[in-house]
Amino acid sequence: MSTPPGAAPGSWRIRVPATSANLGPAFDCAGLALTHHDLVDVELADGLQVSVAGEGAGTLACDETHLVVRAFRAACDDLGWTPRGLRMHCVNTIPHGRGMGSSAAAVVAGIVAAWQLCPDVDTRDDDRVLALATELEGHPDNVAACLLGGATLSWTRGEHVAADRLALRDDVVPIVLVPGGTLSTHVARGLLPPVVPHADAAFAAGRGALLVHALTREPGLLLDATEDRLHQAQRAPAMPRTAELIAALRAEGHAAVVSGAGPSVLVLGVRGPDDDPSTPAAGAAARRVAALAPPDWTCLPLAVDHSGARVSRTPLG
Repeated sequence: MSTPPGAAPGSWRIRVPATSANLGPAFDCAGLALTHHDLVDVELADGLQVSVAGEGAGTLACDETHLVVRAFRAACDDLGWTPRGLRMHCVNTIPHGRGMGSSAAAVVAGIVAAWQLCPDVDTRDDDRVLALATELEGHPDNVAACLLGGATLSWTRGEHVAADRLALRDDVVPIVLVPGGTLSTHVARGLLPPVVPHADAAFAAGRGALLVHALTREPGLLLDATEDRLHQAQRAPAMPRTAELIAALRAEGHAAVVSGAGPSVLVLGVRGPDDDPSTPAAGAAARRVAALAPPDWTCLPLAVDHSGARVSRTPLG
């Protein structure tokens, strides 16, 4: 996996998508890139200059502890390169602590920025980017989707990390319901038991295989394909409103799951024959989904981002 070469000097904009991981039963190995983005403008400079607008403005650190900067430094070390300094401006729209891959987006943006600015490389090696992003993030599901775009499966073989894109059906459309409250991924993962019953493991394997078939061939099977026994019920005590909303949505036939570690909800809708193909999501489905959500939740009718992490030239303002 690689991207076309770019010149290092100048200012660059890194655009990274939000992601939803797990998609129900495919715990820690499936991800979906969404048309909701963070932008990171970078250029070489003297010292470190960091500014943030949007999500996290006024609360995120603007020093070496900023996650994009930490990922940038790690990638520089991996490349054997020491830049003289960095100017960085982040425009964040991905909600933090909502299960939409904000930390994965930050990690991927920082690593991609290092590869783009480094004068010693001509072509970005996405295998190396994925490996380092997985090391920093802890698992590959979100970072793979963020880097590559589309729907991805990721896996490890020994110490090697790999990922590939699925040939996702065009009529599968994501709708995300976002609550006002947050949930720490660390807290959510801490609720998972160390072992699961054999029957649940077999169920998860079957539903994971069915999920791939539903996403690529038969989206009418998405409701069954998104059933989970590995993580959602176990995490429900930390996000009861999420669990209640998913139950209500699924009772109405919507393929609803916890988005990542939560507490947002992802609904995998299907564009109907009468829906305008230029609209971002299945219009009727999005309206039905929004009607079932509590009034203090935000409904985001999105589309699948098929581009992943993108780089373009931009002047820093």
